[in-house]
Amino acid sequence: MVSGKGDSGNGKGDNTGKRGSVDIGTRYDPGSVEQKWYQVWLELDAFRARPGKGKTPFSIVIPPPNVTGSLHMGHALDNTIQDILVRWRRMEGYETLWLPGTDHAGIATQHVVEAELRKEGLSRYDLGREKFVERVWVWKEKYGNTIVNQLQRLGASCDWSRLRFTMDEGCSRAVREVFYRLFKKGLIYRGEYITNWCPVCHTALSDIEVEHEDESSHLWYVKYRLVDADGYITVATTRPETILGDTGITVHPSDERYRNVVGRHAIVPMVGTVIPIVVDEAVDPDFGTGAVKVTPAHDPVDFEIAKRNGLPPRKVIGADGKMTPAAGSYAGMDRYECRKALVRDLEQAGLLVRVEDHSHAVGHCYRCNTIVEPLLSKQWFVKMKPLTEPAMRVVEEGRIRFVPERFTKIYLNWLSNIKDWCISRQLWWGHRIPVWYCSDCGEMIVSKDDPDTCPKCGSRSLEQDPDVLDTWFSSALWPFSTMGWPKRTRDLDFFYPTSVLVTAYDIIFFWVARMIFMALEFTGQEPFREVFIHGLVRDSEGRKMSKSLGNGIDPLEVIEKYGADTLRFTLVTGNTPGSDMRFYWERVEASRNFANKIWNASRFTLMNLKDFKPSSEEVKAELGPWIFRDETRGKDQAERWILSRFTAVAREVTGYLEQYELGESARTLYNFIWDELCDWYIELAKERLYHGDAAERRKTQTVLWKVFEGTLRLLHPFMPYLTEEIWQSLPHSGKTIVRAPWPAPSPELLDPEAEAKMRLFMDVVRAIRNLRAEVNIPPTQETRVVVLALSDRAQRWLDEVSSDVSRLARALPLEIKRSGALAKPRQALVSVVADAEVYLPLEGAVDLAREIERAERGIAEEERELRRVIGRLQDEGFLKKAPQEVVEKQKARVLEIEQKLERLKQRLRILGGE
Repeated sequence: MVSGKGDSGNGKGDNTGKRGSVDIGTRYDPGSVEQKWYQVWLELDAFRARPGKGKTPFSIVIPPPNVTGSLHMGHALDNTIQDILVRWRRMEGYETLWLPGTDHAGIATQHVVEAELRKEGLSRYDLGREKFVERVWVWKEKYGNTIVNQLQRLGASCDWSRLRFTMDEGCSRAVREVFYRLFKKGLIYRGEYITNWCPVCHTALSDIEVEHEDESSHLWYVKYRLVDADGYITVATTRPETILGDTGITVHPSDERYRNVVGRHAIVPMVGTVIPIVVDEAVDPDFGTGAVKVTPAHDPVDFEIAKRNGLPPRKVIGADGKMTPAAGSYAGMDRYECRKALVRDLEQAGLLVRVEDHSHAVGHCYRCNTIVEPLLSKQWFVKMKPLTEPAMRVVEEGRIRFVPERFTKIYLNWLSNIKDWCISRQLWWGHRIPVWYCSDCGEMIVSKDDPDTCPKCGSRSLEQDPDVLDTWFSSALWPFSTMGWPKRTRDLDFFYPTSVLVTAYDIIFFWVARMIFMALEFTGQEPFREVFIHGLVRDSEGRKMSKSLGNGIDPLEVIEKYGADTLRFTLVTGNTPGSDMRFYWERVEASRNFANKIWNASRFTLMNLKDFKPSSEEVKAELGPWIFRDETRGKDQAERWILSRFTAVAREVTGYLEQYELGESARTLYNFIWDELCDWYIELAKERLYHGDAAERRKTQTVLWKVFEGTLRLLHPFMPYLTEEIWQSLPHSGKTIVRAPWPAPSPELLDPEAEAKMRLFMDVVRAIRNLRAEVNIPPTQETRVVVLALSDRAQRWLDEVSSDVSRLARALPLEIKRSGALAKPRQALVSVVADAEVYLPLEGAVDLAREIERAERGIAEEERELRRVIGRLQDEGFLKKAPQEVVEKQKARVLEIEQKLERLKQRLRILGGE
């Protein structure tokens, strides 16, 4: 933990000992509580980061959500994780910055605004570029903060005074600076290359913006007539429409089948152009016929083959997905209409040899799901190799650590095989490429500022490049551009590099890798020290949530119904770093029940603290041995235990958070609060609160208050609203729990003996309760119980807590004896726990005749069920037709019935006096 405790929010006063109303409502109402406290936090400026000397920074930049977006379950998980880390570190005393912002989302935002225009009967071309961009800015100002407001509903403790946007003035300045420097260094170039083109979005896409899906299609075998000789050469293709753009045929140089045709020429079917037959190592002799058609303008592999063999490109598919004039009689057809027409014509001409079923991966646009068309076009690219080598080295050397570690290999493998990055997009909304062309002399000008004149000829007739930069270009600068780079700012000096990046594994390539190589290139430092990777939130069947499946769950609906804390706790419990999680409504209900459990425990605590007035020293003090003062520690069994357990839990929770095991932190808190604090300690405390003398009552009040208040602080990062509402009603120091110190109870409170005593006590009470339940003894009925201790120490410990055993287990009379000092009771149920045997004599406690009849009836029913299940497993028809998992369930059922039968028979023997 960093030295220095949390402060009170705005640094004015600490409100030591202050408490709100002790009469909180009978039920927890998340809606009113959440709205109230978030507004208070904003008014207190509780989330603002204040860099300064002597402080230790902890910083996170938010993965900027699209300005068009609304909160989805992935956002909810990602930001819950970040908020837990930020709130925890803030309480630990770090000067904490969680920097928020949104992404301009080029394609997505342009689509939204164009859809609005279509409703008005307009297109962006009707407005023109300048007016259209103005229209997008108007839309952004009106709707762009929707997701910011939703993040606040979730409880995100971002420093909203530092809210950024990828196209704000500062980020725009950084983008131009980076483009200019990369260009001057020779790392940005323009050239004609095959790019992934979306005919609907009308823009190029980088490789990682293309999502591949396996689809069932066909493989068409087509004959090409040889020139100056009889015969044909047959090729196989998955895209017959591209035949019209063929400029060559290639075979592998070692393929003996084609030795006699290499160097000759063939005629393109339906087109009539003559093309050469060449050799190339890229050909797979085992695919199709081993002879491959080369279409340089419409396939990336063919483009490279063509460059090596001097084959010209022939563009037959246009940017709109329709055939160009170069396609001859097929010009103007949609690419798939052309496919059908061409296949029909080939068949009629006797040139279609055969058609085979074929499954292959087809690329789709990540935004609109349209099948991507590889097209030859002039685009801007970043040379990747000089940038990726340092980005690999910092990870290999451990300067950046991935959590879980397995993602290191994925990251390195991707970078080692990376291609140059296509950064230009044919859109109007986005960072326009800072390149201008002189209309008079043709000079190309790359500049950080808009030029007025051509530096070569002095002309003022300049036209800017129409393309915009890939959205991920500006996002790659996010960790340092948001802190003021290229200027040297106080934030950049203090908070950069950031501490950790939290993100899902699906954007490691889109974003994480690019941030790393950009940061190294322009700041000379890593953008973050650690990368915490989490999985995706899937539905209860393990499917990815999507609009097409209709299985998405709106986190805001969950918040409306159950509250933000319930959603947050649901998302984090059971969450394992790097692994996907399934969303179950049952878990939401369980988290809501947990919140209610805490609320009810707080009501009990507050009711029993009405006459309790701790000193200001007690309020400020962290838990330690002072709490026992002069009292005899032997009388404080339950208090010593709960203080020891709280101390251990505080250590465990902190340790798990440091390892990014947030799910384990939440599980540890859940078990401690539900089982140990609420179900055991509060029950034990009632006796001393209701019937103890003044000193005992004061002692119990002090421990209950301190442990409950400290537990709220431990839970605060996970459930911020609930904890603030309750904490304000307890004696506390400071204006808000947001700035309260992280619990660090004294290690002197760890008490292994007290914990061992309580384990024995709890085991015995549970055993008695379970035995009573077996024979349906009513909760209010007192029954005789005999406990035989298996050691002198166990007998001594149980004697010390005998009154609590009697009270909590309704065990009257209760006899605790050393094993061997008393004969084991007859006609008694027995349960063996560590260091003791627990007996529940049945005579006088139950109607023996009725219990014997019930046991016999139960045995008969279970034997009938056993015969039925065994008969089913011996049925050959069932075994052949039933799924294996059903058969296995039936086998498990046999074992379950046999175990139940044995218990019933054992009970019958006990009831009979054996």
